[in-house]
Amino acid sequence: MVKENKKIFIHAVLFEILPGQVKKYHQDNLMWAHFARRAKGFISYQTARRLAYKNQYASVYRWKSKGHHNRFMHKYHDWLVARSKAKVKVLGYFNLKVVDVLG
Repeated sequence: MVKENKKIFIHAVLFEILPGQVKKYHQDNLMWAHFARRAKGFISYQTARRLAYKNQYASVYRWKSKGHHNRFMHKYHDWLVARSKAKVKVLGYFNLKVVDVLG
């Protein structure tokens, strides 16, 4: 059965992370996810390594709505960036709206 859920919002950031920065990147991710987990509307967080591309990782957050994501980012983004230790290069931002869900 396929059910429609147009409210779920996914925010993903694709990074280039040099090998010496990966451990710090993972630690930074845990810090960000810790604060996101306490935010209203947070569903889940994942880190993924992009296959067939060297040194590329994605941080992916799922929220109940774009509004929940926006409130979190407005409150915490700059503060968390200032505390993050990994040197990263942002390759792209992706804001996605869920159209179909199976399962």
